[in-house]
Amino acid sequence: MKEFRVLTTLPVTDFARARAFYKDKLGLTPTEPEGDYFECGGGTAFIISSMGTKPAGHTQMSFEVSDVATVVKRLKSKGVVFEEYDYPTLKTVESIATRPDFRAAWFRDSEGNMIGVGQRVGA
Repeated sequence: MKEFRVLTTLPVTDFARARAFYKDKLGLTPTEPEGDYFECGGGTAFIISSMGTKPAGHTQMSFEVSDVATVVKRLKSKGVVFEEYDYPTLKTVESIATRPDFRAAWFRDSEGNMIGVGQRVGA
């Protein structure tokens, strides 16, 4: 399976609200005006779908970025609210968790899906 592209599907209950979130907050647009397919970098994409399921409590999709602090700042300026964590193994400072191998932040989209923004460190 390693030669195939991977797409993720995010559950939504309100297509218009989800499309507006991804357009207005993240700067993405569907490939068709009323479409459910969003192309991203490196030939990747995701689909929004009403599958009768609810968002999970874990990260459902992540964007790999080169500078997580800059991306977090930019998204916050557009009204994106980031999760804050204070666990023994994961703590955020100004919305960013730092570990030896990554820096990451998480937010929920308009439908409650957990979305990550991550930066590999030392890779």
